[in-house]
Amino acid sequence: MTTQVLIAGFGGQGVLFAGKFLAYKGLLEDKQVSWLPSYGPEMRGGTANCSIIISDDPVGSPIVSNPDVLLAMNLPSLDKYENEAVPGSVIIVDSTLIARKLTRTDVKAFYIPATKMAKDMNAPNLANMIMIGKMIKESNAVSIDNLEDAMKKVVPAKKADLIGVNMQAVMLGYNY
Repeated sequence: MTTQVLIAGFGGQGVLFAGKFLAYKGLLEDKQVSWLPSYGPEMRGGTANCSIIISDDPVGSPIVSNPDVLLAMNLPSLDKYENEAVPGSVIIVDSTLIARKLTRTDVKAFYIPATKMAKDMNAPNLANMIMIGKMIKESNAVSIDNLEDAMKKVVPAKKADLIGVNMQAVMLGYNY
């Protein structure tokens, strides 16, 4: 099985961090993985997206043109990538920042107010991890088991105190 994931939003929303977490989670499940970050020159506030491929077989190319799973964290990202997703794909939308509904009916759409949920839990920078939690629940890309092992790989040692709140955010999204 191969799952192609595209996470897209503004720089500063944690798009690349979320993608790296997902890639490590795949590695810890003995999957073949690629992680390809892409961001505009502005970084914070500019566009950012991340292609992640999680597969049982070797990954030939790290580029995700037609995702099986799309996480759209802002309206420009949804506008740009909605029609690129394959039929039957999972599209997860941060409904705090994106008011419109999908125009497609051949995909599974999930609307989660991730930015509002992150603010409500006093962790305004963790909408990305809430979205990841919802993605884990709604796709077969990775399992919910042993998330903390992957979190420890991506949260730097000097910020180890943030592992718990990141885990809370993932579980909040998973249970939404």
